Amino acid sequence: MLAEADREEEEDFQRFLRRVDDIANLVQGLNSADPAVKERTIAEAEKRLHDQETSREEESKTTVNRTIINTRASDVANAKAVNADGFLAILEKDAKERAKQRKRNEHLANALKEKGNDAFRKGDYVVAIQRYTEGLEKLKDKQELYTNRAQAYLKMHECEKAITDCEWALKCNEKCIKAYFLMGKAHLAVRHYSESRQCYEKILQIDPQKETLFKDCMNEVNLEEKRMKDEERAMKEVQSGKLAALSIKEMLQKLDRPDQNILYYTGGIRLLTGAMKDCTEQTLFRTNNGFSILKDNEIVRWGFCAERKNAAEVDLSVSLLFLWQAVCTGNEENQHLLLTQPDVNAQLPKLLSSGVSEIQKETLALISLYSENENGRRLLVRHLDLTKWLQILMTFVKSTDARASSAMNILSDLTKEERFKTQCRVMLSTGVLPLFTHLLTSAKLVNQAALAHCIGIMGNLCADVVIRMQMAECKECWQACLKLVDECFDVSTPKYQECLFAVLGLMMNLLLESNVIIQYFAVDISGRCMSLLRDKDGRIVTRAIGVLSRVLPASSSAVEEVVKGGVVKKIIRVLKAGGQITSNYCIKTLSICTRSNRQAQEDLVKSDKRFSVLLKLLDSENEMIVGNAAFCLGQCLAVPGAATSLLNSNVVMILLKHAGGDATRTSVQENAAIALGKLCVAESRHIFQLRKLNGLAILNSSMKYIHSI
Repeated sequence: MLAEADREEEEDFQRFLRRVDDIANLVQGLNSADPAVKERTIAEAEKRLHDQETSREEESKTTVNRTIINTRASDVANAKAVNADGFLAILEKDAKERAKQRKRNEHLANALKEKGNDAFRKGDYVVAIQRYTEGLEKLKDKQELYTNRAQAYLKMHECEKAITDCEWALKCNEKCIKAYFLMGKAHLAVRHYSESRQCYEKILQIDPQKETLFKDCMNEVNLEEKRMKDEERAMKEVQSGKLAALSIKEMLQKLDRPDQNILYYTGGIRLLTGAMKDCTEQTLFRTNNGFSILKDNEIVRWGFCAERKNAAEVDLSVSLLFLWQAVCTGNEENQHLLLTQPDVNAQLPKLLSSGVSEIQKETLALISLYSENENGRRLLVRHLDLTKWLQILMTFVKSTDARASSAMNILSDLTKEERFKTQCRVMLSTGVLPLFTHLLTSAKLVNQAALAHCIGIMGNLCADVVIRMQMAECKECWQACLKLVDECFDVSTPKYQECLFAVLGLMMNLLLESNVIIQYFAVDISGRCMSLLRDKDGRIVTRAIGVLSRVLPASSSAVEEVVKGGVVKKIIRVLKAGGQITSNYCIKTLSICTRSNRQAQEDLVKSDKRFSVLLKLLDSENEMIVGNAAFCLGQCLAVPGAATSLLNSNVVMILLKHAGGDATRTSVQENAAIALGKLCVAESRHIFQLRKLNGLAILNSSMKYIHSI
């Protein structure tokens, strides 16, 4: 009966949609410019009116005398006689009445939807379903009512009804993402894995921006399907009487015995850990409530959660950590269940801060199981409060053993998650930065390999604007960075060089900000970088110039100091051998120095004979380099003799190419046009070369870029 009712409702809905389409086609035909189409439409409209009236008369004959109901016969005749304009007026009036009625129904449906939403939020899903149903009685093509009712059905575990409602929602809106999402959930609940995946694939087809949602949903389906297969396989092994399978249940039952000595439980946990050979044993651990050991066993929970642990409690805790590693390795379902245990959630950060090296080591090993893959990281950020984890894990930089590298690897993995970065903001200024600056100023005393890794992690966190702003405004942080740079001249070990390399990268990221603190330290920062330009490590030199390129715009005093220190000559020397990244930083630094400093302009003319280096950069495929090189050249042409030294070069051709539109960046065209104009003004003989290349028109069209030459 239910299927028949659904079929009738479907047929009624389709008839309704067809009638809407028919009326729309009639209106379109009556408005047609083609007389033949208009005539056919009028005839069709008259026929429909006649058929409608005939149908009404036939229905009335069975109960009412024909002479009584025949009063509408003249109306029918009149309707047939009206012209196209009259018929359109009738249709328009009918449409307006229908629109008014629909508006009233929509208002009622929306009110019922809100009542349903309120009941849903309160967890009263039965009432919610009732209200959504009442709303659909008022407006049966309202998609939101179908999807909301489907969501309520899912809460009631009525998956088939949820699927049906999602199908109805898609009839109203074939691109309804929520309908596909809920239908996927419903199919998954009844183990229709293929159908569930198809629903989620539809979401990605409709909106490619939903890739993260798609991945999460598909992962959920894959995990659920794997879980069911694992449990079926494990059950078969139990039923077949395999000793290994039976022993898991037996050991868990023994651990469930109350009021035993703590050593009894520790020994049992270690035996259970040894029995975890593969996925079957892991599954049996889960299906036999192995994760409830903390919740159900008072002695085990007390020992694991004790703040100051004695030797026996330490041994118990380490044993549990070993067990969970064995149970969770390669098993995402078990990883998820472990993190849903309240005591585990609360204790993990405490175990990391316990100061007991053995507990810390195994806690780090357990967390690494999660952090080393994307799904595991998402479990961590979804189920744990990680606001203090950056600070907690950073303290391991002081460790001289493997704990330091393990902690940094976990942090490095976690920074890939945006939600972790967001949580890091909470304790950054009050907890993280004071610790970080202390580590930087104690670089000689800590694990330098771990410190370099830690500095790199903080540099990566600067991708978060809020974190970067807070760090860039921290005076102590800049002082600590400068102190570490100073100490590199006393300590030249490879590990310390890595710290120096990392801190220069951090400073480059922080200099993406602009504030009074940076202005205050600009001279000191640029001075340290100048000292590093003679370093034997090319990586250090490149980053030092990178820092210069970002700090010099903050302070004219810093520009003056580095120019006095011979920065132009040093950078020209680096440019003769540097790669593209180094060249980019170098030419940007030169463009900043030559912008307003006459000495820098003169130094460049002296250091770069006939502008051989700049001409080479003007031929670069990197437009940032080309634009800055053209700018530098234009600035230096004010130096007497500079333009004359270029008479026998191809500079006019190169600048003309860039000014004429080969460059995609407007700034490149602008700088090239300005340089070309200045070149011709400073040395008129360049105009002859320009004329030969038919470049006067191009230069003239480029004059819009030139404000003053």
